[in-house]
Amino acid sequence: MRKRFIGRRAGLVILLCAMMAFMAACGSSGGSQQQASGGGGAPAPSQSAAPSSSTPSESTGEKKIVLGFSQVGAESGWRTANTKSIQEAAAAAGIDLRFSDAQQKQENQIKAIRSFIQQKVDVIAFSPVVESGWDTVLKEAKDAGIPVILTDRAIDSPDTSLYVSFLGSDFVEEGRRAGRWVVEQFKDHDGDVNIVELQGTVGSAPAIDRKAGFEEIISADPKFKIIASQSGDFTRAKGLEVMQAILKAHKDIDVLYAHNDDMALGAIQAIEAAGLKPGQDILIVSVDGIRDAFVAASEGKINFIVECNPLLGPQLMDLVKKVVAGEPVPKRIVTEERTFTIEEAIAELPNRQY
Repeated sequence: MRKRFIGRRAGLVILLCAMMAFMAACGSSGGSQQQASGGGGAPAPSQSAAPSSSTPSESTGEKKIVLGFSQVGAESGWRTANTKSIQEAAAAAGIDLRFSDAQQKQENQIKAIRSFIQQKVDVIAFSPVVESGWDTVLKEAKDAGIPVILTDRAIDSPDTSLYVSFLGSDFVEEGRRAGRWVVEQFKDHDGDVNIVELQGTVGSAPAIDRKAGFEEIISADPKFKIIASQSGDFTRAKGLEVMQAILKAHKDIDVLYAHNDDMALGAIQAIEAAGLKPGQDILIVSVDGIRDAFVAASEGKINFIVECNPLLGPQLMDLVKKVVAGEPVPKRIVTEERTFTIEEAIAELPNRQY
């Protein structure tokens, strides 16, 4: 009996040892799998031990969309508001924003886009400094499989496959709105109406289109004459400088049409320095709708404002998410905008945030 009991006891010991060895081997296997996949927290439950083609961040939804964005620069109050909107919207949407300021130079934007390609970002978005000269670098992005979104400004490439969507204003319509207001103000005027035009950056989409839309409207009546048209680079300082020179060359000016508010505000300084009253001696219409322009309108110095909404951030982030998800998106998305007379600008001023 004792031998039988000892035999059974020895068998149990052998069985227990075998089971313990098997369990130790399973634990070691699970630990090395967790280490290989980068886990640093509590051990993963047994049901997650199956192999997966996704990285841990993707499988848990932690992987952020990476957006490379190249901004024109910081030439105006509008652009500052646009940049802030994009940065805040990216943070709110949980998107990793790689931001680059081109300082109004196309070569800087091309370098930035190539850097984004090297970084293998998920999406590239940019507001082009000028319309032309983008085909080569955008083909590089296309070959790398990185979708491109145009914001605020268009490009003139015939190959529309180089970008998935263009989000921004209708600059031609903005010019038309400015032109319609001028025509309405002088509908009963018999003599010539002398107009000075301050254009934006040479070759940029808003400068080209705002000029085209304005001229389309006023050309219907030969009494409207653009007696001077020069670029003010969308800046307040340049608007002041150019308007000073124009005022020396032309004494009879009825209307100033500025392609943006900052140039109009610079021109106002020049007009006042010349002993004239902006908004009375020279009627002023400008485009953008920044707060400083609304202040000037409330003082009677700007007569009509055509809005160009800079707060594109939320729309852009929504578009980026859809593009990454493979959802169809419109090729052209036009932002909604308004116009403001002096009275309307005064009413809107308390609500203006940019």
